[in-house]
Amino acid sequence: MTLTEQLKETKEFLDARLAGFKPEVALVVGSGMSGITQSLANPVAIPYAEIPHFPKPTVTGHAGQMLAGTLAGKKLLVLSGRFHLYEGRSVGEVTYPMHVVDALGIKIVLLTNAAGGINPQFKPGDLMLIEDHINFTGTNPLLGFTNGNGVKFLDMTQAYATRLREKFENAAEKLQIPIWRGVYLATTGPTYETPAEVKAFAWLGADAVGMSTVPEAIVARFHNIELLGLSLITNLAAGITNKRLSHEEVLTVGKAAEDKLVRLLTEFLGAL
Repeated sequence: MTLTEQLKETKEFLDARLAGFKPEVALVVGSGMSGITQSLANPVAIPYAEIPHFPKPTVTGHAGQMLAGTLAGKKLLVLSGRFHLYEGRSVGEVTYPMHVVDALGIKIVLLTNAAGGINPQFKPGDLMLIEDHINFTGTNPLLGFTNGNGVKFLDMTQAYATRLREKFENAAEKLQIPIWRGVYLATTGPTYETPAEVKAFAWLGADAVGMSTVPEAIVARFHNIELLGLSLITNLAAGITNKRLSHEEVLTVGKAAEDKLVRLLTEFLGAL
């Protein structure tokens, strides 16, 4: 079955389940941040397991369901649980949800993630708006993709929308919540980075490192979707301190930041 055929079946299923609800914005929730979904008004939950051709997440902290509801007057589609290359998935599986988002006609996507802080000014619990990214995954989700006239050489000069970033910064300023800007670097995982790798990534210009977001961002831009990227710094990257890294720490910091994230998202969405 081709991607087009799969997307047709997925869209038909979701259109029926959403019953006329037309999401304006999609939000992809990162590790430990699924509590954000509790702020949706009149939510409709659709488990990934029921959606045709949708992968199923295997990582703790990723709920594995799609929710449709409203927040700050905006119709929102929340992907609570994402897919990662380190699960052994193909890059096509990892990015399938972004193709679905496009098929549903959504033109604004918020990609959130949990990340390790490389910038020495960062501390756990900080938020970083993604200005740009470095793809260190060793693959690209557009391999073999065409636009009908051959290979599409996608311009990524401004992958993350300045307009959305400025609106989010305005929301943060209004709520007096400090926020950083920076460059996010994506690896495949599942190992955390070595201290030597972190030094190299800093030399390359990375402020934070994680194991997601970049493949999704590339596909979103392929579909001309406006992007906002937001990293929650859940730990300092290897070698910056002597502390060992763990997924449990990621989940704990994510949980602690939920209230701050909900307030920011509510203010941001209300201003869109």
